[in-house]
Amino acid sequence: MQEPGFWDNVEHSQEVMKAVKTLKDAVETFEALEAEYEDMETLIQMAEEEKEDSLIPEIEEMLERFGRDLDALRIQTLLSGEFDKENAVVTLHAGTGGTEACDWVNMLYRMYTRWAERKGFQLEVLDYLEGEEAGIKSVTFQVNGENAYGYLKSERGVHRLVRISPFNAAGKRQTSFAACDVMPEIEEEVEVDINDEDLRIDTYRASGAGGQHINKTSSAVRITHLPTGIVVQCQNERSQHSNKDRAMKMLKAKLYMLKQQENLEKISDIRGEVLENTWGSQIRSYILQPYTMVKDHRTNVESGNTGAVLDGEIDIFINGFLKWLNGNREKTE
Repeated sequence: MQEPGFWDNVEHSQEVMKAVKTLKDAVETFEALEAEYEDMETLIQMAEEEKEDSLIPEIEEMLERFGRDLDALRIQTLLSGEFDKENAVVTLHAGTGGTEACDWVNMLYRMYTRWAERKGFQLEVLDYLEGEEAGIKSVTFQVNGENAYGYLKSERGVHRLVRISPFNAAGKRQTSFAACDVMPEIEEEVEVDINDEDLRIDTYRASGAGGQHINKTSSAVRITHLPTGIVVQCQNERSQHSNKDRAMKMLKAKLYMLKQQENLEKISDIRGEVLENTWGSQIRSYILQPYTMVKDHRTNVESGNTGAVLDGEIDIFINGFLKWLNGNREKTE
């Protein structure tokens, strides 16, 4: 028989160890950056003393790498929000554009999957709904890793794609939209009063691409909180009971954060403004024709390498957003 408070002590110890690891990683990162600087300084002195021009390309390469590492460390210091360190729950919805929009959701899902892989994060699909003809109508997935929400909160909003549609026989340019919602996963159990009469619980058959997540029973669960209109759903667990528990945890986390806010401005800081999934509301545009350009309309950060961006290289936009967000906060303080 365990002593009273045994599991509380275990959980406290785990939290302490996690905090220690975070601090240790920060110190190791700083020490590695300091070593990079010293190595670069030594090489520069050597090149000057011995007049070795052949060392210049190596120095330039070291300087570029040092700049990237320094910028990455600076970005980490901006992740100081209450939920920034948590895992992220991301939902993508197809907007205006029909089949093209569903294909656009599929492209975005691939982009975030590749980004997560580069970060060493784990991705877990929670809900998946295929498009009627192609692509994905909606998908909810969880990105597990330190500061996942802190990074991905920059992606919340409407994403706009302009390209020559592969689904249009006339080869015309098509504009499509997809909405991205990002919420943090709150690990601890939160106290939220939920009345049963405020919930509508629907069950349905799980589905997925290529036969994944498919079963013959209605084990997937969708929960609608009627007073707020919040909808959460889960289908990745093996039983209806487990899916319902997971969905309720997601709902409680969303309601908890809403409850903690004092005004709509703070709510939008956590959940983002609820924007219409169509023209004029996009946070970022991805132009593939007649020219190639990805531009974030909040920060004006842009890239002409659309292929790399759609392959998961989105740190330029994430870092730009965090700097922009920090600048706006400083202006209001």
